[in-house]
Amino acid sequence: MIELTIPGRGVFSIEHLVCDVNGTLAVDGDLPDGMIRVLTQLRDRLTLHLLTADTHGRQARIDQQLGLKAVRITSGNEAIQKADYVQQLGADTVVAIGQGANDAGMLTASALGICVLSPEGTAVETLLSADLVVPDIFTALELLEKPLRLVATLRK
Repeated sequence: MIELTIPGRGVFSIEHLVCDVNGTLAVDGDLPDGMIRVLTQLRDRLTLHLLTADTHGRQARIDQQLGLKAVRITSGNEAIQKADYVQQLGADTVVAIGQGANDAGMLTASALGICVLSPEGTAVETLLSADLVVPDIFTALELLEKPLRLVATLRK
């Protein structure tokens, strides 16, 4: 769990990390070098949830690499499915990370929504739905390793 007190925003008790896969964690269906290590380090503090439409058909390999099973999002109403998933976890305990148009709802629903700029592109509606925007996924995950950076950025 990550506990944060953000002046002007309140107290956050984050238990879950919900991430989109393609475009966010993976590029062209492959995890970049170092991603497995970074996610493994965060798993002692947060429960990791991956949501994917498996655009590139490589999710089974990513699941094996990370030792988990991603939730498959079915075609149609993808943004609603992702937002509903966050709500079912308890949105006030979730930090969500994404970049695609179907991630906007989960970023809005979560206690903290982070939009990443991606080599695969970043949807404007998702950018506008986020609490903060970072240049890449590694920067986003590093904020969770060093949460006082979130306090500095999000205080009002």
